[in-house]
Amino acid sequence: MSRVKTLQSLFKRYRRPGDIVFAWVFLVFSIFLLSQLFDQTTFQSRGKLAAQPRFWPAISLISMTGFAGFHLLGSALSDRIEGRWAEVWHWIKSVEYAGWFVAYAAAVPYAGYLPTTVIFAVLLTIRAGYRSGKMVGASVVCSIVIVVLFKTLLKVNLPAGQIYEALPDGLRQIMLTYF
Repeated sequence: MSRVKTLQSLFKRYRRPGDIVFAWVFLVFSIFLLSQLFDQTTFQSRGKLAAQPRFWPAISLISMTGFAGFHLLGSALSDRIEGRWAEVWHWIKSVEYAGWFVAYAAAVPYAGYLPTTVIFAVLLTIRAGYRSGKMVGASVVCSIVIVVLFKTLLKVNLPAGQIYEALPDGLRQIMLTYF
């Protein structure tokens, strides 16, 4: 016996609880970008339409805004799903780690690459819930290996910390060059 599928069952989609919030945010962001089109791009009086600097950004932003509108319409016409704000709060909590990265990048020029990497590795290990001495020690070793790999072996040019200026001459040169 074969199962007959209706069009409604074929096009039914899985929705997350925060779908309507995402749809609104995406539509507002799309409209904002579309509103900036004339300030950020130019139109040249000569040349083909497809070669205009404004043409392809306009196509993509109009499409993005249209699809965001359809997404919002589909979300608004669907049944309400419980747990919307719990889902949104989960998204907001994820942004915390971007804040950790911004703080890390801001601290490196002052404290130096090695001390900052070790401190932030330990803090993030503790923040993630790994509070045993073994895990904290592993984060210290891992951060030192990362610094040696990037700064010494791969010779990635990273800003030297102002704290290194307080070190004696020989040690300061080693820290500036390798750590």
